[in-house]
Amino acid sequence: MADVYNFNGLGMSLGNLSQLSNAQTRSLSAENFSGLKGQGGMAVKGTGAESARDLGQGWKISPSIIIGPKSTFTLADIQEPGAIQHMWMTTFPSHWRRLILRAYWNGEEYPSIECPIGDFFANGWCELCNINSLPVAVNPAGGMNAYWEMPFQQSARMTIENLGTEEVTLYYQIDYTLTGVPDDRACFHAQWRCSHPLAYKQVHTLLDGVQGKGQYVGTYLAWQVNSNGWWGEGEMKFFLDGDSDFPTICGTGTEDYFGGAWNFEYPQGEYGVYSTAFLGLPQVIKPDGLYRSQQRFGMYRWHVMDPIRFEEDLRVTIRLWGGVEMDAICRYRTILLRSPSGTSVSRIYPIQHYLSWRNWRYFKEIILLEHVFLMHIDYLPTIYVKPVMSLY
Repeated sequence: MADVYNFNGLGMSLGNLSQLSNAQTRSLSAENFSGLKGQGGMAVKGTGAESARDLGQGWKISPSIIIGPKSTFTLADIQEPGAIQHMWMTTFPSHWRRLILRAYWNGEEYPSIECPIGDFFANGWCELCNINSLPVAVNPAGGMNAYWEMPFQQSARMTIENLGTEEVTLYYQIDYTLTGVPDDRACFHAQWRCSHPLAYKQVHTLLDGVQGKGQYVGTYLAWQVNSNGWWGEGEMKFFLDGDSDFPTICGTGTEDYFGGAWNFEYPQGEYGVYSTAFLGLPQVIKPDGLYRSQQRFGMYRWHVMDPIRFEEDLRVTIRLWGGVEMDAICRYRTILLRSPSGTSVSRIYPIQHYLSWRNWRYFKEIILLEHVFLMHIDYLPTIYVKPVMSLY
């Protein structure tokens, strides 16, 4: 008779690595599409068949998948309770905005995750940027990893859609555990949004319409500047539990929210890039003096140690404005940025399935403009919220 252990294998950390559990480890990839025990490396057909023609079965016959144009591939279809604990993917950067990742928990009709894979892994510019943080790691040369815990009480289905007109080769691995999941474990949600362009004196809304109890745990922002001067005085605002005109939490500036200070300027005359466990400005893309105009930035903040908890509802916004002519006592004249355009991804755990979720027009818009209009603002807010039965 097998030993019974109380630990369900969720909430992993250095502090509980030695604690035994009856949870079972499984993995999905092109080498094992079902994730079933003892079914890995059995393929006799696949993208590596020609290269391994003299080696045979078990010798990397199927290391990747090919996703046809305008088609969708099912990455995962798990019909037991458990949690995804790690994801790894790689493909060419030119596809990062065309591939849309979706996840459906517990038989939901509509996805709880819906965003381009580049934005999901804090790389919203289709240009590689290494990330060295706890929940997201992007490594040379394009290995994208996520460690956000994604629990499900009944089932999980994950798909990827190719919105482009060319075939895409994708390598992936989804590592998960089969185990009992208590009701107080919320389902992971991620939403992508677009402002194109953002109207004058308007805010970009990262997240709204979320009802019920939950917690917000992270933001990714990709920002393009279309005006001269400092651009980052915009405040992150969190409207909690009935807040109307004024929020409960109001930041003091864009660089402050992402853990930096004084315009990110270090050394003098340059932006100082950094990537830490919870905070980062890992990407600064400069004009090349020929065909590439405007500066672009990638920033993240993960609220792993300081989640923003709410009881009834949540709305998150950011303003787009800057300052010039700062003097010795920090007085400055404010400026409004000229018509920036952008996208956003919100990650949430809602008490009820998020109703305003479908973003088809935004996906189509950004694909059509991808090579013509490179003005994007990408946010990756993340929230954990108590799950309930589907509203659909």
